[in-house]
Formats: sequence, C-alpha cells, structure tokens
Amino acid sequence: MAGEKRWDVKQLDEIVEKMIDTVQHSKDEIFHIGEQSRQEHDHLLRELEEVKRLTAETIEEADRLEGEARQARRRLSEVSQNFSSHSERYIRQAYEAAHELHVKLAMVREREKQLRLRRDELERRLASLSQIIARADHLVGQITVVLNYLNSDFRHVSEMIEGVRQKQEFGLKIIEAQEEERRRLSREIHDGPAQMLAHVLLRSDLVEKVIKERGTEEAIAEIRDFRKMVYSALSEVRRIIYDLRPMALDDLGLVPTLKKYLQTAEEYSKGVHISFVHIGEEVRLPSRMEAAVFRLVQESVQNALKHAEARRIDVKLEVACGDVLVSVKDDGKGFDPAVKKENAFGLIGMRERVELLGGTLTIRSKPGRGTTVFIRIPLDRTVSEDR
Repeated sequence: MAGEKRWDVKQLDEIVEKMIDTVQHSKDEIFHIGEQSRQEHDHLLRELEEVKRLTAETIEEADRLEGEARQARRRLSEVSQNFSSHSERYIRQAYEAAHELHVKLAMVREREKQLRLRRDELERRLASLSQIIARADHLVGQITVVLNYLNSDFRHVSEMIEGVRQKQEFGLKIIEAQEEERRRLSREIHDGPAQMLAHVLLRSDLVEKVIKERGTEEAIAEIRDFRKMVYSALSEVRRIIYDLRPMALDDLGLVPTLKKYLQTAEEYSKGVHISFVHIGEEVRLPSRMEAAVFRLVQESVQNALKHAEARRIDVKLEVACGDVLVSVKDDGKGFDPAVKKENAFGLIGMRERVELLGGTLTIRSKPGRGTTVFIRIPLDRTVSEDR
C-alpha cells in the first residue's frame, strides 16, 4: 500500500510537469500571436497614415479640379452663347478642355472613394488588432500567474502528500512501537522482577526450613542471600520505571537528570566520550517541557550511538532570551539531510514533538563529518500553555 502511494506521488509530479510544459507552450503561442498582431498593427498603422496623407492630397486635388472644371464649363457656356464669334479651333479646344477636366475629376473622385474605403478598413482592422493584442497581453499575464502557482505552490502538493503519508506511517509506527513496548515490558517484568519475586517466595520458604532444621547461623546466611535477591529485584523494577520516565525528572529537574542519564550512557558505551554543558542558571522548567527536552536529547544521543557510530558526543543546554536552546553534536559518520530515508520515524517523531511545543528543529550533517541537532523551544509560550 505504501508503495502504491509513493507511485501516486511520483505520478502526480509527472502530471504537474506535463501541465507546466503545456501551459508554458500555450503561453509561448499566445505571446507569439500577440507579437505578430503587434507587428501587423504597426505595419497597418503606418499604412493608415500614408492612406490618410494620400486621401488629403486627393481631396485637395479634387477641389482644385472642381474649380478648374467650373471655369471650363463657364468658358464653354460663353462659347456656346457666342458661337459665331469664335473660331472652330477655339471652340474645339474649349470642349476638349472641359471634357478632359471632367474625366480627371471623375478619376480623382474614384481614387478618393477607394482611399476612404481603404482608410475605413484599416481603422477597423487596427481596432480588431488592438483588441487581440490587449487580450493576448491579458492572457499572458494570467498564464504567468498560473505558471508561478504551478512552479511554486502546486509543486509542494506532492511534498504535502508525502508528508501526510509519512505522518500516517508514523502514526502506525507509534501504535506498533507502543505494542512492542508493552511486549518488551511484559518480557522484562516476567524475566526480571516476576522471576525474582518467585525466587523470593521460594527462598522465604527455605529460610523458614533452615531456621527449623539447621539453626540460627545458617538461617542468617540464608537471610543475607534473601536480602540480596530482594535488592536485585528492587533494582530491576527501578530500572524499568526509569526507562518509562525518570523519577529524578520530577524530583530534581531536567539538568540533574540529563547529567545522570548521559553519565550512565557513557558508562554503558565503551570508548565513547559524552560531555554535558549547561549554560545559565539552573531553573525548573514546565513539566511537559522538561520531559520533552529529555526525550529529545535521549533520542539524539541514541541516534548518535546506534546509527552514527560516534566516538564523541557533546550536549549543550541553555536557557536564554525566553528560549530553551539544545544542541547535540557528534563526530559520527553523518548523512545527507536532503536525502529522505525510509522509516526515518525517529527524526519525524522528534520534529513532531518540537512543533507541538512551538519550536524548531534543525539538523546539520554531511557524510563523514558528523551531525549536529539544534533545538529551539520558546519558553514563554510553553509556560503560558502549561498554566
């Protein structure tokens, strides 16, 4: 099931990439259309200016020819009224001049008509191109917004889905860990205190028999062994209780408990040096913060011992400027934080615990150069919530 979910996330990434490519291609096409329309608009605008200039010249020429035609008609009228007083050649010239002006004027009027039609057509096409350009610019702007969304926010969807998947698996792991912890405690109590208490009962019966059959001295020796057995059972019970929650955490506070825990961890881990530095005044913190910080340090140290194979671990705790600051640094083999590891639920659990307290967790590590865990938890918020 988990494999199918990972495939779905990968498939979603591919779909998003295809969407981005398609939208980008559409944007390029629309931009190209807009540029072509803009170039055509500029060309037609220049042509319109030329047509307007020619129209104005044609109108001016038509007006001039109209005036000359009127003069020619008046002259022809005078010739017609005084036909006998003019020579045939003069009359013919008057008629030819009037006819020629009439033809020229008709041609100029036709050219003016065509120029006006062309001007109107150019103005309509320019208006249409202006709308296309404005629409293209608007669409390019809208597509740019969509691309920014796809390239930024929408790309995080797969990460969000992956985060949800990890949290679901983390929840299942918590349940499994709880059940495993119950089984472990059951085995430890059965193999440890329960067996010891059973032996205590047997030895108590034996002590009673020794007193009756062998005398006081042997009974006293048996009682000493009996006392050792009871002490061992008590120590085992205390160890189990300490693993569940150190009693010193409630009684003495965070700093002494951390000192004791780190000292014990160093004793059990042969060849590993663990140092602890506390900066500032030793003050009691809210109960749930002390428990959280203790578990965070415990998890970080265990990771350094088990996974990093560290030989030196430095733990620092500081309360300053309203924050609780913790750093756990080791010289282990390190790792690449950018590479997501399968079943890295320890780190997920630590991050969840820090976020619940409103803090931040930062991990700096490089292969072969160790790991440093930085934790910052705001004290004011935790104190107010604790109250």
